[in-house]
Amino acid sequence: MVGESQGGVAMLRRSGGGGGGGGGDPSPPEIEHYLPSTVMATILSKLDVRSLVTAAAACRSLRACASHTLSFLPSVHLLEIAPTLDLLRPLLPPNPYLRSLRLDCSRLDDSSIGYLARPSLHEICLLNCENISGRLLAELGNKCRDIRTLSVNSLAERRGISICFSDLEELLNGCSQLESLSLAVDASSFDDTKFGQAWASASQRLSSLEIGYIPISMLVKLLSITAESQHSLGRTIPPFFPSLQKLCLSVDYITDQLVSSISKALPALTHLDLQDAPIIEPISSSDLTNAGLQQINPRGKLKHISLVRSQEFLFTYFRRVNDLGILLMADTCSKLESISLGGFSRVTDTGLRAIIHSCSSLRKLRVSHGSQLTDLVFHDISATSLSLTHVSLRWCNLLTNHGILGLSCNKDLNVLDLRDCRKVGDVALRALSCLPKLQVLLLDNMDITNIGLSYLGSGKCPLVSLSLRGCRRLTDDGITLLLGGSTRLSLQVLDISKLPNLTDNGILRLARSRIPIVELRIRECAHIGDTSVMALASMQVEGGSHGSSLHLLDLYDCGGITPLSFRWFKKPYFPRLRWLGVTGSLNRDMVDALARSRPFLHMACRGEELGAVYWDSSLGWYRHEIEEDEVDELEQWLLEGEYRSDDDYDMER
Repeated sequence: MVGESQGGVAMLRRSGGGGGGGGGDPSPPEIEHYLPSTVMATILSKLDVRSLVTAAAACRSLRACASHTLSFLPSVHLLEIAPTLDLLRPLLPPNPYLRSLRLDCSRLDDSSIGYLARPSLHEICLLNCENISGRLLAELGNKCRDIRTLSVNSLAERRGISICFSDLEELLNGCSQLESLSLAVDASSFDDTKFGQAWASASQRLSSLEIGYIPISMLVKLLSITAESQHSLGRTIPPFFPSLQKLCLSVDYITDQLVSSISKALPALTHLDLQDAPIIEPISSSDLTNAGLQQINPRGKLKHISLVRSQEFLFTYFRRVNDLGILLMADTCSKLESISLGGFSRVTDTGLRAIIHSCSSLRKLRVSHGSQLTDLVFHDISATSLSLTHVSLRWCNLLTNHGILGLSCNKDLNVLDLRDCRKVGDVALRALSCLPKLQVLLLDNMDITNIGLSYLGSGKCPLVSLSLRGCRRLTDDGITLLLGGSTRLSLQVLDISKLPNLTDNGILRLARSRIPIVELRIRECAHIGDTSVMALASMQVEGGSHGSSLHLLDLYDCGGITPLSFRWFKKPYFPRLRWLGVTGSLNRDMVDALARSRPFLHMACRGEELGAVYWDSSLGWYRHEIEEDEVDELEQWLLEGEYRSDDDYDMER
C-alpha cells in the first residue's frame, strides 16, 4: 500500500539521519544511499503496473525508477479501469520488451491505435472497443507480426464508425504467428465475395477461433472452401485451419448442414461451441435434427460440446431433436469432458442419462430449458465414476429436492447453478451445505426460506459467490443466519436483489459482520434506502478504509434511495468502487457530478447489469477472479501523479 511504502522510506531516512555537524539537521539522504539504483530497477522489474504505481507514490527516487521500469515491463494489464489516451501515454512509453497488453478501451478512439499496435506484442486483449474503427485490425496486421493471441471486443459498435473486409484481410495477412483469435464482432461487416479465400492467408498455427456473430451463409461458404483445401489432391489450395482445435460461433440457425460441414472441414476439433438466436421459427431444412446430432463427432475427438438455442428474440427450441438424437450422439462422445445443451425441450431423462453414463470423464454439465428433465436424471449417479465439478440446471422446472440430493453425492462440486428451479427448496440446501469444495451457488427465484440460509451459514461449503435474487420468502433474519457461521469467512460476491422483505436492517447486519464483500447487488428492493448506503460507506474490514472492500455496488431501483446517498459515494468513502448501479432519474445533475469526480467509476443508470459474474460458456463457466490489487493508488497516480512536481515530494519530506 502507499502508506506502507511511505513508512518504509521514512524508516530508511530515520536510520540514516545521525550524521551531520552543527547548524541544523542535514536533509535525509535519498533511497539510493541505501539501495543502489540498479538493485531498485531489478526489484521493480518484477512488479506489475499496479504495484509499480504503489512504489512510485512513495518518493521521488522510486517514482523515477518506476517510470524507467515501464520502458522494459513485459506486460501491462489494465482491465479494472478505462484510461483515456492522455492517461495511458505515461504507462506505455516506447518498450521493445512489452509482450502482453490488456486494456479496457471504452474511453479510447482511433487516435490511440498507434499506442495499441506495438510490434513487440505477443498477446493483446482489448475490451469495449466501440469507439475504435476497423483500422485497428489493419494496423495490428501491419505492425504486430509476432502476435500469438488476439482478443477484440465490441469493435466499431458505435454508430458511424466503420469496419470493413479489407481490415480483416490485412490482419490475417500480417499476423502469421497467430494461435488464438477472438473477434466479438458482427462478421456481416466482412461480407465480401473473397471472404472465404481470405482465410487461406490465416496463420497455419491458429488453434482457437471465436467470432461473435457470423451469418450462416458466409460460414457455410467458408467451411466449403476449407473442406476442399483439406482434400485437395494436388494441394493447389493450401489447407485452411490445419491446426484448429477450438471453434466458438454465434449463427442465425444451427442446422444439420452446418454441423456436417464443420465435421468434414475441421477434423482436428476438440472444442465446439455453437449458439443461435432465431428471429422466426426454423423450418425443417434450417434446423437441427436427430440426423444432424449423429454427425457432430464422427471421429470421437471432441472433448467439449456446447449447443445452445437462445430465446433472445423468439421463444423457441430444438423441436426436431429428441432422446434418439442424444443417444446417437452419446455413442461417439465417450471422451467428453464438458457438455452444454440449451433449448432441447423434447429431451427427457433418458437422453441426458445416456450422456452421464457414457462419458466417464465428464466434469462440466450444463442444461438450460430442460422442461422434461426430472429427478430421475440423478437417480443412480452415485453408481457411476463421474466426478462433476460444474453443474448448471437453469430453468429445469421439474427438478425437486430429491434430484439435488442425488447430485450432492459429487463431493468435488465447485459450481452449481439452480436458477429458476422453482421446486427446489431448503431440503436441497441442507445437503449442499456439506459439499467441501462448493464455491459458487446460484439460487435465483427458488422456493427457499431463512431456514435454508441457516444451513448454508453453518455448513462446510467455502462459498465465495452466492446469488439469492428473487427468493421472495427471505427476510432480514436470513442475512443474519447466513453470516452467522463459517460462510462469512469466504463470501465475496452476494446478490440479494429483488427481495421484497429485505430492509435497511438486513444491510446494517451485513455491515456489522465486517465480511470482505467485493460485489454486492441489492437492486429493485423497495425498502432499501439511504441508511444502507451510509452503513456500507462506514463499513470497515480488518482495519481498512471506509467501505474498503467493495468493488461493485448495484442499487438500481431501490425505493428508499434519495440524493442524500450521493454524498457517501465521494472519497474517502468506497475507495475501491469501480461499478455503481443507481437510478439515473434520481438526480441527473448529481449523477453527472459524481461521474466527473470519479472518472474511473463505471456508472449504470438504465438498469443494465454490472460486472461479469457469470460467464455462461461451456468451456469456462463462471470465471470470477477477485483481485486484491491496489487500484485506488493506480487511479490516484494516473490522475495526479504524472503532474506531480519535485516540490511536492520535498514538502512531504
